[in-house]
Amino acid sequence: MDKTVDLDAADEEAAAAERPSGRQGFLPIATNWFDRLFIGIYLFVALELLWMRFLEQAIPLTVCHVVAIALGALIVWKG
Repeated sequence: MDKTVDLDAADEEAAAAERPSGRQGFLPIATNWFDRLFIGIYLFVALELLWMRFLEQAIPLTVCHVVAIALGALIVWKG
């Protein structure tokens, strides 16, 4: 009686047990709400600086505020 064990299946089961069963967002890293908030604020600042450098002559800065806040909210909510 030869009992063989499928090592690949055992590895997959162990990896699935170690993975957190929390929600999965579109960010490629594991984050909590504070991490996503920090990423949103960082994106807000970067977008504002780029907007002021390249687009402020043509499009008002308030448009950038709306876009940056919407992106930040999306990252915190769905990220």
